Amino acid sequence: MTSLSTLSSSHLTNLTHSILSISHHHRRRLTAVLSSPTLFSLTLRHLLSLSLPQKTHLIATHLLSLLQPLLLHRNHHSLSSAASMKLRDLDAVVLLLFLCETHQLDPDVLEASPDNWREILGYSCSDIMLSNISGLWTCDAGILMPYIETLVRCKRFVDIMGGYNHIRRGSDKEGYEIPAARAAVVALRAVEVFNASTTTSNAAEVVECVICKEEMSEGRDVCEMPCQHLFHWKCILPWLSKKNTCPSCRFQLPTDDVFSEIQRLWEIVVKSGELHVA
Repeated sequence: MTSLSTLSSSHLTNLTHSILSISHHHRRRLTAVLSSPTLFSLTLRHLLSLSLPQKTHLIATHLLSLLQPLLLHRNHHSLSSAASMKLRDLDAVVLLLFLCETHQLDPDVLEASPDNWREILGYSCSDIMLSNISGLWTCDAGILMPYIETLVRCKRFVDIMGGYNHIRRGSDKEGYEIPAARAAVVALRAVEVFNASTTTSNAAEVVECVICKEEMSEGRDVCEMPCQHLFHWKCILPWLSKKNTCPSCRFQLPTDDVFSEIQRLWEIVVKSGELHVA
């Protein structure tokens, strides 16, 4: 809520429109799955073929896609390849989440044969859609409150499942390292090193690379991180293949690990809110 308060009225309006668009898209996919016996059968078969870790990763990717709009409307262009999802996977995750929601509301309703699930879920989905027509989605609060609740669930989910995956990988959470996303590394800027007396555009003053502790040669291209710290390409590339942080200030680049990416974006949102309060 604090982070949302930092948005201008126009950005807040754009955010609510984005959330509403995403919600409608997910609802249309769920309706399509429940309306078609063939699509429902294929989606359920795909869902049942996934292992528990695969289902967990699918949900995390879905949650990451819901976190992105808040970052984009804060003028924070966050690169995240992990947020993309195939239509088959989207159908599977919206069905999985709706199964969980249905079971939570009425644990006995899914005791029926799976052959009857489509009809049961279809009635339940229709009831929910009819209840929303009453005007819940006609104001910003009605759109944002379910979104905020989803973000809270997103944080809890990553805390639980991310920690579980770190343990499975044989590493504690604090010592866990993840490489930077390849797309983020490719997007890094190259700048030319220059002497302080010959300033030019798109160039950087001679400094020391903190990785190798050697001075950067004048006239050579070096890597500039988004935090504006400079490094030799030969030094920073191996570093970013193991860690997604700046060696100088610990600025975090995007990652391809969905749990780490949600955690990274969450920290950006929280930090923004804290700065606003300060």
